[in-house]
Amino acid sequence: MNRKCPNFQCLNAIPGPPSRRVVRKGYFYRRSDRRYIARFKCLACGKQFSAATFSPDYLQKRRDINPKIYELICSGVSQRRLARVLQVNPKTIVRKFRILADRARSEHSRYLEKFKSDPLLSIQFDDLETHEHTKMKPLSVALAVNVKTREIIGFRVSKMPAKGLLARRSIRKYGKRPDERMKGWNSLLRNLRPYLSPAAIIESDENPHYPAPLKKHCPLATHIRHPGARGSSTGQGELKKIGFDPLFALNHTCAMLRANLNRLFRKTWCTTKTIQGLRDHLSIYQVYHNQNLPHLHAH
Repeated sequence: MNRKCPNFQCLNAIPGPPSRRVVRKGYFYRRSDRRYIARFKCLACGKQFSAATFSPDYLQKRRDINPKIYELICSGVSQRRLARVLQVNPKTIVRKFRILADRARSEHSRYLEKFKSDPLLSIQFDDLETHEHTKMKPLSVALAVNVKTREIIGFRVSKMPAKGLLARRSIRKYGKRPDERMKGWNSLLRNLRPYLSPAAIIESDENPHYPAPLKKHCPLATHIRHPGARGSSTGQGELKKIGFDPLFALNHTCAMLRANLNRLFRKTWCTTKTIQGLRDHLSIYQVYHNQNLPHLHAH
């Protein structure tokens, strides 16, 4: 395998035949995963590097726990419990959580590229409600799901005002809360437009605010609206008490989100403290969900 010098100013990094060679320069022992890693030296510029230099986990001391964090953070385990189980400092979990989120966003962008040549013909679109710190500060998660595969195509997190009995208490304690749901819907649909067929079928519930952004960003799409139904006790209240659920792909995905993300459990003391934390967690789970749907990997 030909190694390239990581020094971008080096002659070996310039396109074309290299003027000098890259040679082996021994090994070093990496304590975190108990492996010997090969070293190299560029004879053009004298820079030394290793086989780990181009790894996405470069300079991480505990790269061995990354797969465990990725698996457990998408399996209902909180960050504090992760630190306890893996016997590391909670700050380590937070740092790796953010790194995994950035990596997941890049991976999802690459995943969406396949729909440019094979556009989506049918998606389901709706909101999932949660909160930050307290139920008096609710959040809305706009979610788009591929009907055929139940893959998560995209999401947006937006602030929304409290409703019902908590509305007055919320205003009194935290002030008037902005409603950013329309901004979130527009942002999500604008981002998905390149990957949707112009004549796509978009299904949603009867929310009276959905037609406007759908008409704006997908003018040729067919918007089918289904009446809402009462949630059943199973499926975290997201699955419906009806024989045939026309929005099953989306409602089942919402149920999986509530079952696998600790901060979205129906009854939990683990709550979202920041909107960015929720976005990061959803970004990681989005990739995990799409990679681990059983029917996509049956063969």
